[in-house]
Amino acid sequence: MAQDINRPPASRPRLEVEGLTHRFGATEVVRGVNLRVFPGQVACLLGPSGCGKSTTLRLIAGVEHPTGGVIRVDGQVLSHGALHLPPEAREIGLMFQDFALFPHLSVAQNVAFGLRGRGENVADRVAELLDRVDLARFGEKFPHELSGGEQQRVALARALAPRPRVLLMDEPFSGLDNRLRDGIRDATLEVLKGEGCAVLLVTHEPDEAMRMADQIALMRDGRIVQQGAPYNLYNSPVDRAAAGFFSDVNVLPGRVQGALTQTPFGKFLTPGLADGTAVEIVIRPQHIKIDFDRAGRGPNETSQDGAPARARVSRARFMGKESLIEFVMEADDTALRATVPGVFLPAQGTPMWLMLRRDRCFVFPVHAEA
Repeated sequence: MAQDINRPPASRPRLEVEGLTHRFGATEVVRGVNLRVFPGQVACLLGPSGCGKSTTLRLIAGVEHPTGGVIRVDGQVLSHGALHLPPEAREIGLMFQDFALFPHLSVAQNVAFGLRGRGENVADRVAELLDRVDLARFGEKFPHELSGGEQQRVALARALAPRPRVLLMDEPFSGLDNRLRDGIRDATLEVLKGEGCAVLLVTHEPDEAMRMADQIALMRDGRIVQQGAPYNLYNSPVDRAAAGFFSDVNVLPGRVQGALTQTPFGKFLTPGLADGTAVEIVIRPQHIKIDFDRAGRGPNETSQDGAPARARVSRARFMGKESLIEFVMEADDTALRATVPGVFLPAQGTPMWLMLRRDRCFVFPVHAEA
């Protein structure tokens, strides 16, 4: 049966991408990407540099022609086979990391640039947006007279001025000072929610994705490997690489024997895996517990967190809000990291008992990362 590429707009998300692929010569850089973004929703394409996320954005914008797949906005097909609407016909706004403001135009003229020929009261729309981004007093200034954060807000107002159905944002905060980013991200999010368009944000920073997005699509090697709410991706990663992308992780290697895997912290349940399967037990540093009371109990005593294991401090550093302690396990020389709130700086070589939050451990077959 032929594919029905035209769907009723009322039943569709604002932006829908199905089976999107793209090649540069013989290299496939986007591989079967599927995405849905609804009105008023902020979705994030998250992944390392070179994974294909910016190319995906360019394909949706119409700057690049896909090798395959379908792109729809409100059910209207923008790209499929020989059909390829040009960028100016897609009602899609673009915002780039360098802001791309016109240096010879004032702030107000930059915001008004995309409104020419639209039959809208330009002055009213410009005033509305400048007020919304808290730049009402800056209309007559020029880009070089503004700070980086102010330029970012002008770029946002200009992108939103034509009331796009979809707004695509490519690393829009990467050029800003770290101290400014959180406040500008929050202000940007408030403006975006007020406009109600569908937003697709590209970033390589997990913190930014967690802060901004309603939904995250984690991308690797041209594919989306996991999609969902930030909470779900962080707490239920699909593999070791997904867990490690959001934070530092510790890895305990082992092999399955009788649905169990032996570690210095006791045996872990690993059901459904054949005997001899190599596995990795992954846990974040904040979920390793230092057992300060172990000296008063027997060394073989266990708790709901399993058996304790002895380690020695190799390094301790104060990181501001917490202390990072690096250990070497006495049983097998495995290196582990733990974080402790506040200041805790034990001397190198100090012996300690460690325990794992078993409910916070992930078990992955080694081949799952391939």
